[in-house]
Amino acid sequence: MANVRELKQRMTSVQNTKKITSAMYQIASAKLRKAKAGLEKARPYFSHTESEIKKIFRTAGDTGSRYFAKKDEEDERPMGYLVITADRGLAGAYNYNVLKAAAAEIRKRKRVRLYVIGEYGRRYFKKRGGPIEEAFYYTAQDPNLHRAREIAERLLMEYDSGRICGISVIYSDMETELTSTVKCSRLLPFEHGDIAAEEGDKSRVRYHFEPSPAAVIESMIPSYMTGFVYGALVDSFSAEQNARMNAMSNANRNAEELMGSLRLEYNRTRQAIVTQEITEVAAGARAQRRKKKKRSQEEAS
Repeated sequence: MANVRELKQRMTSVQNTKKITSAMYQIASAKLRKAKAGLEKARPYFSHTESEIKKIFRTAGDTGSRYFAKKDEEDERPMGYLVITADRGLAGAYNYNVLKAAAAEIRKRKRVRLYVIGEYGRRYFKKRGGPIEEAFYYTAQDPNLHRAREIAERLLMEYDSGRICGISVIYSDMETELTSTVKCSRLLPFEHGDIAAEEGDKSRVRYHFEPSPAAVIESMIPSYMTGFVYGALVDSFSAEQNARMNAMSNANRNAEELMGSLRLEYNRTRQAIVTQEITEVAAGARAQRRKKKKRSQEEAS
């Protein structure tokens, strides 16, 4: 049985840890609200841009754009994957789920090029000899349009130069406050399944594009890429903070349970010490009484 001093030290340690986890929960909550507010402001514009690009492909037909995949086209060039992880841990299974999905996607391809966001992803693929083309630092903890634009420009440059045959993003999407799902979304090239007519879309309407449909698409693709990357960054950041909140909430709950067990053990140990001291005092008092009685009998005789 541990002594009282050891139990006090353990209780103090648990209380200090609980203060840290509570503070981390509050910080994650504040970051989550801020990130979601920023995304809600920017998402309508980029969603509309994506919708307009698909509308152009539906109405203009074969534009000859390099951003539209031809049917039955086989390409031996590597596929580009943008993998978004976190820089830090203490977020439950957030990083594990993303890396597991990324590893499954990589196994489907003969050749890939990886563009990694987050220190966890960089270390994971570096340790396993993954084909990392570039790692973007200081992005996972600060998702903003400027960084999203830089990443989108780099990916577009790789695609336009022909070094990769397509671009996909692997990230976490927070569906509800309790659940998040890892998604693998292809950005480029568009395929026939991507541009199916949307509900309410007047597919028979013909539009006139100046100077040409391909030129219009060319000017819109950078905004589309930037918007998608920014959305994926913020979604991943929100999912990370949500996972951290859940992890810290579980840690607080476990700390409370541990504190309850330690208090019970502490009270039992202290009571045992008090009982032992009382027993020793009582035994000493009885011994003194017997000694005094024996001395009195000897003096009387």
